Amino acid sequence: MDGVLVREEKAIPGAAEFLQRLADRERRFLVLTNNSIFTPRDLAARLALSGLDIPEESIWTSALATAKFLVDQHPGGSAYVIGEAGLTTALHEIGYVLTDSKPDYVVLGETRTYSFEAITKAIRLVEGGARFIATNPDATGPSQEGPLPATGAVAALISRATRRDPYYVGKPNPMMFRSALNRIQAHSETTAMVGDRMDTDVVAGMEAGLTTWLVLTGSTKRAEIESYPYRPHHVVDSVADLVDLV
Repeated sequence: MDGVLVREEKAIPGAAEFLQRLADRERRFLVLTNNSIFTPRDLAARLALSGLDIPEESIWTSALATAKFLVDQHPGGSAYVIGEAGLTTALHEIGYVLTDSKPDYVVLGETRTYSFEAITKAIRLVEGGARFIATNPDATGPSQEGPLPATGAVAALISRATRRDPYYVGKPNPMMFRSALNRIQAHSETTAMVGDRMDTDVVAGMEAGLTTWLVLTGSTKRAEIESYPYRPHHVVDSVADLVDLV
């Protein structure tokens, strides 16, 4: 989503045309994001303000992928959650009980109001045997004032205190892509990934067996590509270059 379709809450030129071409050609697609703060409905509304019409059922977040992972691993379980509506809603919808009393899991997501009390509780629960899950490993998130500590940074704090690392569900874990493929009943051999980051999008798409397209409208610059030990299948300036290829 960010860096591919929108940047600083404004649509990237060509994004609306690209999405319209997907709809016209009846191509199944999902918009993926590691952001676990918002529900798909929230994100659809925010994208609409940017001029992009994307139905909420076409948005797949790390919170939804985490919920899918948990219901597959331990249906009907319980979790202590640090996060916001996107994560808590996803877990409620799979029937999970959110509790701080002997939960099966501690689930860490992104929030703008990390609480020392909540982090301390999470540390004690992990030490007491709760399994540790995090929505994504992103260490920082953007804001108008500069970088903010994000899920990966807080996970590192909990890991240092407990000596237990979380299982990250979101990108670059290819499981997020595989759960997205299942969501739209697609096969990796006939699916492409369009992303702006080499270290999350491209590597996860590659490991999930997808054709990978890197756009240069986000985090990765062309000169940086050679520094990675893997390469995308294709590099284009923006999604505007993909409209005629759909």
